[in-house]
Amino acid sequence: MFVPQWLVRRNDALGSNPPDAQEHISTNASDWLWAAFSLVTLSTLVMSVFTFMRPRGKRLFHQLALMILFTTTISYFSMASDLGSTPVLTEFRPQGVTRQVWYVRYIQWFISLPLLLLELLLATGLSVSDISLAGFAAAVLVVNGLVGSLVPSDYKWGYYVFGACALSYVWWVLLWQAPRRTFAEAGTLRKGYIFSSAYLAFMLITYPICWALAEGANVISPSSEMIWYGILDILAGPAFLFFFLWELRGVDYHVFGFHSGKYTDVHTAGRVEKGAQ
Repeated sequence: MFVPQWLVRRNDALGSNPPDAQEHISTNASDWLWAAFSLVTLSTLVMSVFTFMRPRGKRLFHQLALMILFTTTISYFSMASDLGSTPVLTEFRPQGVTRQVWYVRYIQWFISLPLLLLELLLATGLSVSDISLAGFAAAVLVVNGLVGSLVPSDYKWGYYVFGACALSYVWWVLLWQAPRRTFAEAGTLRKGYIFSSAYLAFMLITYPICWALAEGANVISPSSEMIWYGILDILAGPAFLFFFLWELRGVDYHVFGFHSGKYTDVHTAGRVEKGAQ
C-alpha cells in the first residue's frame, strides 16, 4: 500500500525541511504540532459529518465552522512540516539572531478570525454593516500582527499598537454593542451569546500577550510559542465552535431571517405567500 512520505517521516519534519533560522522549533515542538494537526483534522471531519446531516437551508453556522477548521488544518499541517516560515532578525535576547516567523499562521488567522466573528455575530441583532466592520477590524488586527512580526526594529511596536486599537474595537462590538441589540430568541440566543462572546473576548486578548513575548521581544522560544499558540487555536477554534453550535441546537433557523438571495427562492416564496392569502 502506498503511504505518503510526509506521513512516514512526520517525526522527522525538521530533517526533511531544515529550518532557515537560528532560533527555530525543536523536534518536540514539531511533534506537538502534529498532535494539534490530528486533533483539528478530526474536528474538521466530525464537523463535515454534522454539516451534511443538517437539512439544506440550515447549514450556515456549520459551514462557517467547517471553513474555519479546514483552514486551520492546512495551517497546522504546514507548521508541523516546518513549512510556511521565514527568518527575521530579532530585536532582543540576543540582538541580531534570526528567528522563525510563521506567516502561514497569519494567513490562517486572516481567514478564520473574521469568519469566527461572523459565526458569532450572525446570531445577534447586529446589522450587516456593523458585522462587516467588525470583520474588517479583525483583518486589520491580523495584518498588523504579521507586518510587525516581520519588522526587525522597534518600529514593530507601532504595528502592535495599531493592532491593539483594532482589537479594542472587536472587544467593544462583542461585549458592548452586540449584547445591547434585540435577539431573535431573547432567552436562548442571548444567554448563549453572552457566555460565548466573553469566552472569545478573553481568548483574543491572550494572543497579543503571546505575540509580545514571542515575535515581539523574543522572550520565549519558537517551540514555546508553538505550544502557546497551539493551545489558544484549539480553544478558540474546535472547542469554541462545537460549544457554540451546541448552544444553537434548539434554535429554529427561521428566527434569524436568513435569505439565500436567489431569485428562484424569492419568487417561490412570494407565490407561496400569495397562495396562502
